[in-house]
Amino acid sequence: MSIEIRRIDRRRFLRGTGIALALPCLSSLRPAVAGGPLSAPRRLGCFYFPDGVPMPLAEDPAYEDWAWFPHGTGTDFRFTKCMETLEPLRQDLTVLSGFSHVASRNVHGHNNADQFLTGAATGTGDMEYQNSISLDQVYAEQVGEETRVSSLVLSTDGGTGTARGAHTISFDRQGRPISAEHRPKQVFDQLFVKSDRQSAQRLAVTRSALDDLLTDAQGLRPLLSVDDRRSLDEYLESVRQAEQKVEKAKRWLDAPLPVLEDEVPVNLELTTDQPREYLQAMFDLIYLAFRTDSTRVATYQIGRENGVGRSDYLSRAVGFNLAHQLSHETRHPDGWQNFGVYCRFLNEEFGRFVARLQATPEPSGNGSMLDNTLLLYGSASSAFHLSRNYPLILAGGRNFGFQHGRYVNRAGTNFQGGAWMGDREPWQDLATGQDVPLSNLYLTMLQRLGVAIDHFADSTGTVEFI
Repeated sequence: MSIEIRRIDRRRFLRGTGIALALPCLSSLRPAVAGGPLSAPRRLGCFYFPDGVPMPLAEDPAYEDWAWFPHGTGTDFRFTKCMETLEPLRQDLTVLSGFSHVASRNVHGHNNADQFLTGAATGTGDMEYQNSISLDQVYAEQVGEETRVSSLVLSTDGGTGTARGAHTISFDRQGRPISAEHRPKQVFDQLFVKSDRQSAQRLAVTRSALDDLLTDAQGLRPLLSVDDRRSLDEYLESVRQAEQKVEKAKRWLDAPLPVLEDEVPVNLELTTDQPREYLQAMFDLIYLAFRTDSTRVATYQIGRENGVGRSDYLSRAVGFNLAHQLSHETRHPDGWQNFGVYCRFLNEEFGRFVARLQATPEPSGNGSMLDNTLLLYGSASSAFHLSRNYPLILAGGRNFGFQHGRYVNRAGTNFQGGAWMGDREPWQDLATGQDVPLSNLYLTMLQRLGVAIDHFADSTGTVEFI
């Protein structure tokens, strides 16, 4: 069956000719609290793109049109051609500069997708690799039990990738990567296709096996060394997580799923051979997951760092061969423009997703879906391989107290950048300014999402200017 997800618009959805109204946990079906208004779910979406952004120096003719960061500051700023597709959303987003993770500032940019949402010191190839829990999973621990899917983890390349070459930006409490799905059909089936009749029987068998594993493992404990007990504890934690998933699957087994009627056309067999349509399908699936309250937490790694994998083909949507190559060719004629055109494409598709949330009323009547959804979009590199001054956009979340329509420039005029001329790279030079710890922003986001937390990663406080 060929389905074009973008054709399932809000009105068709509400009439029941697309997604049915028999949905789990919709805000409109939840009781009012103490006779007050219906509460809206709070959602979080995080999106990562690799390879940094165009950062021509001010004296470069390309600076005016193709620098990623806007010109101006505060509410008095102007988007460049790189960003102007976001102009209609200006009052619902904030552009941020001068933020980065402390532990990564002197590390090659291609190593840092792993720590984008964690802030961990994942280091370089010479260091032992250790990650920590990601921003999205902290929030999923709080709200994941309220939806069928605790968190939706997506990437264009799929799986987990390698240490410092992640294909996922989501990491669990032990710092282990959470495998990302990249096939639209599998994502759609996870969200909207019913389990078969033997699911309950399989779950019962799984639970029995878990009980046996726990009993056997606990019996070993008195016989083990301190190090082995630590390893056992990690194992038991994994079993406990699996047990919780089984229990959750049992609870949701008979809950009605959103259904799709046969006459609605949709194409779910897209690959990166159709890059624009593929990217739109992934954003659309996240929209549908939020719209049906199938999850309240989603991450999407748009591409892997260093030009590895199918995600490097996304630039073919705008006429270029490989995306990563564009970041290396900015010293060539039209190099900044070519890189900027690709970044504009990514910004445009992210903006399309944001606009769809903005146009959809919250089922509780409390503003739009965007007002109750906090979106982070960015990269762990800015200039060529530079792990400072991350390019970041924060959108939505007005009902959480976020005020937008601004360019918050904490980097001032201390931008490092320029084209790579084949010698030293910007990340190898000393910083010309001091970035704000990005974990401070993450702590602020979590607190406004309702998480009772006073510290995240290497945070030193919260931010008060958003």
